[in-house]
Amino acid sequence: PRGVAKGRPVTASTPLVCIPIAFFLVYAPKIVTSVAMGKQPEGYDNKNPRDQQAKLTGWGKRATAAHANAFESFPAFAIGALVAHVTGARPGLAAALCVAYVIARSIYPVMYIANVDKARSSVWFVGFAASAALMMLPLFS
Repeated sequence: PRGVAKGRPVTASTPLVCIPIAFFLVYAPKIVTSVAMGKQPEGYDNKNPRDQQAKLTGWGKRATAAHANAFESFPAFAIGALVAHVTGARPGLAAALCVAYVIARSIYPVMYIANVDKARSSVWFVGFAASAALMMLPLFS
């Protein structure tokens, strides 16, 4: 779809494409959490899922934490991607930062669930830095 911003047409850009991808990545760890919940002796408790999630251990607990972390990370990225897109600040760099974020957030839950803690923290930092850079990009363009 096309719209108009500051008198010019708005078309899909890498930042705008990366936002829905990142949004769906928020829910990838939830699938793993749901599997862990289903493996519990009582099965998946749809009446009290948060209570059941709080009782998970091991990889199920880590999947739940990865899911929560994805919710924490997404808003800053989405805002940064939109700011970069709307201002037109260094489109090539903005695109690279958005792709770096999506790649980092694709790897992060896998590392979290697999309990690869130190490397996971490094991957988290890449995503954080990409989001922060996207928000600050217009200030330095």
